[in-house]
Amino acid sequence: MRRSTTTALGLSAVCTILVLTGCAGHAESAAPAHRGGSTPTAPVPLSSTQLNQRLLNESDLGEGYTRKPQAPRRNHDVTVIGCPALEKLGGDTATGSGLDFARKAKVSFTYSGSSSSEVSEELYSDSAAKLSKGIGKVFDAMLSCPAYQVTSGSTVVDMGTEKSAAPDLGDEQWSQLLTFSAGGQHSVVKQTAIRTGTILVIVSGSPGLVDTHLDKAVAKARTAR
Repeated sequence: MRRSTTTALGLSAVCTILVLTGCAGHAESAAPAHRGGSTPTAPVPLSSTQLNQRLLNESDLGEGYTRKPQAPRRNHDVTVIGCPALEKLGGDTATGSGLDFARKAKVSFTYSGSSSSEVSEELYSDSAAKLSKGIGKVFDAMLSCPAYQVTSGSTVVDMGTEKSAAPDLGDEQWSQLLTFSAGGQHSVVKQTAIRTGTILVIVSGSPGLVDTHLDKAVAKARTAR
């Protein structure tokens, strides 16, 4: 059975591989790990303007990184096949625009060391309870389906999910590896999310780049401005 879904994390992750065939989007999913012991960063949610100030930039990343222009928002007719848990989440969030939180900021970079290497960062802010519940619901659904398919137009993507160890940062941590196969192309994306107080940090992209820049992304997100 096919059913269109507007689940933010599932759809955005799919667009990571669909970008090879024309879909503009981003990847941002993960799998629940464990709680840490950090003190919440802020007592109240931050504004989108404040979040933008805490995003990584080229000087934070070092040489070889180029910022990608933001692609215009598009509503894609995306269908999930073979994952009932994801299908049930359809209709709750805006298609392709990330998690359904009003306060958010995003940046993406390409790395000249490899034509296929990219890394993106997204910041969200809301109450700790809302961040945890919102992201956890979708991550649980994705992890429940180790293999499924997603279609967008005539493109069919075979997807796989595998839980990955998350670093002991912030108050809650999630991480997983996503594999995508479409049109003879294969890609692996690592996605790690850290909740620190009222901020959610999601770093996605080539596994090595995610591991390299996660600590500095979390540190900068926690810095008071």
